[in-house]
Amino acid sequence: MHIFKLLSIFSLLLFGLVFSLKLHAQDSVFTVVIDPGHGGKDSGTTGTTRYKDKNEKDIVLAVALKVGDLMKKEMPNTKVIFTRKKDKFIELKKRGEIANKANADLFISIHANAASYKASGTETYVLGVHRNETNLAVAKRENDVILLEEDYEKHYSYDPHSPASIISLVLLQEEYLDQSIRMAKIVENSFASVGKRRTRGVKQAGFVVLHQTYMPSILIEIGFLSNNNEEDFLRKSAGQQKIAASIVDGIKKYKAELDKNVVLNSNTHLADSQLFDGVIFKVQIASSSNKVSTKSYNFKGLKNIERVKVGKHYKYYLGKTSDYSQIKRLKKEASEKGYTSAFIVAFKGAERISVANLLKTTSK
Repeated sequence: MHIFKLLSIFSLLLFGLVFSLKLHAQDSVFTVVIDPGHGGKDSGTTGTTRYKDKNEKDIVLAVALKVGDLMKKEMPNTKVIFTRKKDKFIELKKRGEIANKANADLFISIHANAASYKASGTETYVLGVHRNETNLAVAKRENDVILLEEDYEKHYSYDPHSPASIISLVLLQEEYLDQSIRMAKIVENSFASVGKRRTRGVKQAGFVVLHQTYMPSILIEIGFLSNNNEEDFLRKSAGQQKIAASIVDGIKKYKAELDKNVVLNSNTHLADSQLFDGVIFKVQIASSSNKVSTKSYNFKGLKNIERVKVGKHYKYYLGKTSDYSQIKRLKKEASEKGYTSAFIVAFKGAERISVANLLKTTSK
């Protein structure tokens, strides 16, 4: 009789452990949204006149689907979501909504470039102010899809015909810029090492599709369809597979870095208090163009919310302390409330400083 009881208790404990592990696995699922640019009535760039059958929209979709297939094989614990899986027109704001609704960890928009017949290579963009006229032209070409959307004036404070309007796009993604740049650099390095491609580096420009997302986001130009050799490469399945492999390699390395940081943080034995004189830590939980009351019912029960206006937008912070251990506890609390993208920021006076550099300095 005792043996049966022990077996029953053991079974319950084992079930509880397995169930707990499953819950943990669900909580830690890394979600990537893959966005094949253009689609449907929006063909994108047509490349050279040698081909009539496929345009940019078809090539980037083929690459995107290959990225998804590789991720399922090589990153089985990663969730992959597509903004489109067929030749369908999707509004730019809708693409961002898909990523935001999924609470994605990463947004990757895939496009193909066009310029002079001599131009070649990959380049990866993050949202930002245009550094030169070339970046401005690339952003304008990709943003012109807005003109195909019905009542676009109602959805965007943006005039596709005005360079000044493009430059004035507000950098809503400011809090994710460092992570976006890091991912962009990793992908460009992967193109060079895995795909043996020429890379043109990481650039910044005002892409509307990146403007719509609230997570680390990049836009990849996988090559120039205006270049005969690159067009041939990008139209062939083997070339598309190399591009996809490079992108997946970049995602794997980026995720590995994130996982490493989590392990380092969890293995860092801090005292009950870890004070930094002259430094104030806060947890940023949201950024919005809307002015929201800081009452706790607007923030899932979180109290002591601070609203700060930055330009035309508002940032919402939880907590205000010089104790790094305390701010980590507050970040955990925010995450448990559903603010999974919350992150710690640090200020010295009115100046925002790097938390990572601060911790590195103190650890030496």
